[in-house]
Amino acid sequence: MSTIQAPNNYPKLHNAMWPGLVGKGSPGAESCIDLDTMLELTAQAEVNGVKFDGVDLFLYDPHVSIDIDDDDLKSLADKIRAKGFVVGSVVAPVWFDGSAMGDETKRANWVTAVRKACRIAQELRELGVRPYGVVRIDSAAPVTEWDKDPKGNTKLIAKTFKEAAKVAKDHGERLAAEGEICWGAMHSWKYMVQLLEEVGQPRVVGFQADMAHTLLYVLGYNAPEHRIVPDKFNWEPDKFHTAMKKLTKALRPWTIDFHVAQNDATVKGSGSHDNTGKHCLATDPKGKLNIARDSAYWMRDEAGKVTKKFKHVCWDGCMFPNEVMMKPQTWNDILTAMIQVRENHGWRA
Repeated sequence: MSTIQAPNNYPKLHNAMWPGLVGKGSPGAESCIDLDTMLELTAQAEVNGVKFDGVDLFLYDPHVSIDIDDDDLKSLADKIRAKGFVVGSVVAPVWFDGSAMGDETKRANWVTAVRKACRIAQELRELGVRPYGVVRIDSAAPVTEWDKDPKGNTKLIAKTFKEAAKVAKDHGERLAAEGEICWGAMHSWKYMVQLLEEVGQPRVVGFQADMAHTLLYVLGYNAPEHRIVPDKFNWEPDKFHTAMKKLTKALRPWTIDFHVAQNDATVKGSGSHDNTGKHCLATDPKGKLNIARDSAYWMRDEAGKVTKKFKHVCWDGCMFPNEVMMKPQTWNDILTAMIQVRENHGWRA
């Protein structure tokens, strides 16, 4: 936990564990980094006496089995608590044998993955180690397949999400659909809003904004018809500001979970992971975002008032090389950026 009296103590600062897994472990990719190592790297990070408050989890082997039993779940909670951490949001592994846009079997598998994730999330909450957070989902559907019948496929995905919403309600959970350009019906800001409106359950199903991914919404990757900035865009501050205001006006009302991140406006894939927004290091000179400034688009309303809509924010840095991830300075730099975000847009409670 944070050890000094800072101006703001909310939102709490979390590190994602899934960069140890995403894009790794498959042929041609680097090996996975185990959960214990990810926890220790996070625990070692410290900047002027401030440390990470918690972690967000990917519910997938070899980190956390989606079929973990009660005894092992209690051991997991104890392990995380022993590091001085709590758990925030958890990622449901909906892709491997499921799809919200698939046939009846794949849709059932998708909902089953959400059900299992909600059970884990609920039990971690009841074990006293998870005071806040959501269950992260996506459509697990390729953009190219969705594009064959946009209207019909969006309705099918929304139907699946509604079934998952019932599951989430039963477990006292909320679902956050992450906006990434690689997921059908979620690959542009307009399509994302249309999907959420079709689901129509804002108290249960909302949006997870990742700064690295939502930047690509502005640029119209995979949906050029929804590009917001001009074709000849050279990152002029006024044009960027206008675009971000339009984007967040549409999506901020739905946003219930937030990832701090950096992006150089390119796309990247690794191993079996499809091309999506390339996360950069917080200090990457090629990064297009001013992290401390641009997080305001999501954490403040149109009048500039802090929304206080989420009690924690999480750093997401998928597909960094293992060599980079094993360097303590990497996590201190990330923590520094997170602290700046909280100082600029947080609150004291």
